[in-house]
Amino acid sequence: MVNRFGISRGVSPRETFDQVAEIAKEVEANGFEALWFIDHQLGMKDVYAAMNVSAMATEKIHIGSAVTNLQTRHPTVTANATTSLDDLSKDRAMLGIGAGWVALHSIGKMPDRLGTMRQGINEFRQLFSGEEVELYGTKVRLATARRQVPIYLAVSQPGMLRLSGEICDGAIVMGGADPEFCNWQLEYIYEGLEKAGRQRSDLIIDIVVTMSINDEEEKALNDVRAWATSQAATFAVWKKVPPAWERFRGEFTRAEKAYHYEEHLSLRAEHKQIVSQEFVESVTISGNFEKCIAKLREVAKLDFDRITFALLSGGRFRRLEELGTKVIPALREK
Repeated sequence: MVNRFGISRGVSPRETFDQVAEIAKEVEANGFEALWFIDHQLGMKDVYAAMNVSAMATEKIHIGSAVTNLQTRHPTVTANATTSLDDLSKDRAMLGIGAGWVALHSIGKMPDRLGTMRQGINEFRQLFSGEEVELYGTKVRLATARRQVPIYLAVSQPGMLRLSGEICDGAIVMGGADPEFCNWQLEYIYEGLEKAGRQRSDLIIDIVVTMSINDEEEKALNDVRAWATSQAATFAVWKKVPPAWERFRGEFTRAEKAYHYEEHLSLRAEHKQIVSQEFVESVTISGNFEKCIAKLREVAKLDFDRITFALLSGGRFRRLEELGTKVIPALREK
């Protein structure tokens, strides 16, 4: 049973950095070990400002981007910003990267392919070494490098899942809280580990879960619709999905066409009504407390090292307290 927990969040344009610091303190006080920040340069406040403020407000939690990409900033800029975060936090930084979706589509660019991601991860390894290396057609050395900051890869499709198993320190599993789907994803991670001759203990597998607890089930479902729609939109280009999800192909296509990137994960987004209740319930957790805990326990039984909860807006402090004082203790009960 999973016994390690994290929080993933974005910083709304309406939120102050004083609030960011206060929430980070509450994340730590409620027993979470990791705090991830979304990097969406047009729709949310700057990810590095948010991470640095959080690092200075806390003492124990690990802090990282979930996720940044290789295009909106040059890798040397990202590496330098990450080593600064690591310095501020006294070795608590994590670097979460991905192929890029909303951050790139919103500026007319396409996500990176698998080979580019592999190359980018290898470049970060070389930069974090602090040694002079041949990169970008010249010799470079990252003067601020202090250690090999752990590199996590956001994964959902087979190729990226395998890549995380091959060369990363961690995998941030995106896509859903459906046990069948999760096991389908885990098998590809295992393939990557086996190909590289690595052990399961060489990789931290972190799953992002979006959950809303409310006795009024329609309100709970409405809370998680935005996340479900974002996932449906990303699934549209998948060549291979679990057999049980083939029936949702039409929803994936509609979600991709109608998605408004500036409203990414917003509870107010109009596009969140595109997907069916059946799909929403398959990738998220919502409903009353007993229903949510029952489904969450099924996910916690799987081969994950950490469950990271997406911290929804609309009462973040209340949601944090609920997770820390009710949800996690309920999961730990025998």
